[in-house]
Amino acid sequence: MSSDGWSRRRFVGLLARTAGAAAALPAAGCGGAPDPSPPASSAAPTASGASGRQGDSTSPRPLYIGTYTSAEGGGKGVGLADYDPGTGRITGRGVLTGVGDPSYLAAHPDGRTLYAVSEREEGAVTAVRLSDRTVLGSRSTSGAAPCHLSVHPGGRWLLSANYGSGSVAVHPIDASGALGERTDLVGHSTPPPGPGQQGPHAHQIVTAPDGGHVLAVDLGTDTVYTYRLDEASGRLTEVARARTRPGAGPRHLTFHPGGRHAYLANEVDDTVAVCAYDPGTGRLTVGEAQSTGTGSGTNHPAQILVTADGSHAFLANRGHNSLTRYAVEADGARLRLLGTVPVGGDFPRQIAFSPDGGLLFAANQRSGTVSVFRVSEGGELRSAGEPFASPVAVCALPL
Repeated sequence: MSSDGWSRRRFVGLLARTAGAAAALPAAGCGGAPDPSPPASSAAPTASGASGRQGDSTSPRPLYIGTYTSAEGGGKGVGLADYDPGTGRITGRGVLTGVGDPSYLAAHPDGRTLYAVSEREEGAVTAVRLSDRTVLGSRSTSGAAPCHLSVHPGGRWLLSANYGSGSVAVHPIDASGALGERTDLVGHSTPPPGPGQQGPHAHQIVTAPDGGHVLAVDLGTDTVYTYRLDEASGRLTEVARARTRPGAGPRHLTFHPGGRHAYLANEVDDTVAVCAYDPGTGRLTVGEAQSTGTGSGTNHPAQILVTADGSHAFLANRGHNSLTRYAVEADGARLRLLGTVPVGGDFPRQIAFSPDGGLLFAANQRSGTVSVFRVSEGGELRSAGEPFASPVAVCALPL
């Protein structure tokens, strides 16, 4: 299993009492705590300039927080909040109920619909209309424990990764943002699992900047699979595979804005790797393992991000409880370790930039908090104040 032991052991222990629950999610409006104000905006904001740094807007922006609802002390659904783009201060606005174990969230490119996984034995993906926070319905992923999803840039397809069963799924998105029945499911049956793994564990699925290829990162098989997505049928065709070194346990991939390099966070062996990418073929070539700067203690890298101007990268470290800073050099071909910054919480599972790139949010699973940092032009991270309390926070999505 993944070395994200806390959450994965929690998942195994809850299988009996959560089986089938995801398929029965109610297609109703939001409940829970009252929300005194409507969403700050339903439109996706635009980055302010090439650098993607902090803009001039001071109007509150919406923040959505994923959690495990079936964990002890977990949330009641998707957390609703606003944040101040200038100060980074977060204000809670209630909870969107009706989605079980929404451990990862993504928004449609038009900003009108939110999508959430239900990380349960009978996995599902759910669509929520943001204008009135109505749950538009759920669809089965035909796999166990989906832990990641993303929307294809064209806005017509939702891609999801089933961690428990090691497969990736595709669902159509209609004009309303609602999901149709699954159009494809691809299992990672080969190569064999890596050292210490019992099977495949798809941990991420993302579209490359060229738009023509979809890449799936599998921790269990130490492999990144490249697919072509048929945008007419919603079917995936494998075109390439990239192997990491045995036992690396790749978890998360992010692309340099130049489109010819990507950065891979390896959860199991506590490393990162620079990858070369060929947009024409979709072929990824994994480079040498590099340090996370966290020393000799136990550490499991989670998510890695690169700034919109391609100058810096940041890595979330669970165990060391820090954010590693890298300078990106040679047009994306090299990462230079700059050091680490304490995250101000316990077990940062996921990190995300605000749309303008001026803020970085870290969802700290074990401390139940979301930390916020200001991101400078020089790649410095400065705390934006006390972390925001949110039960079992595992995903923060600022819009």
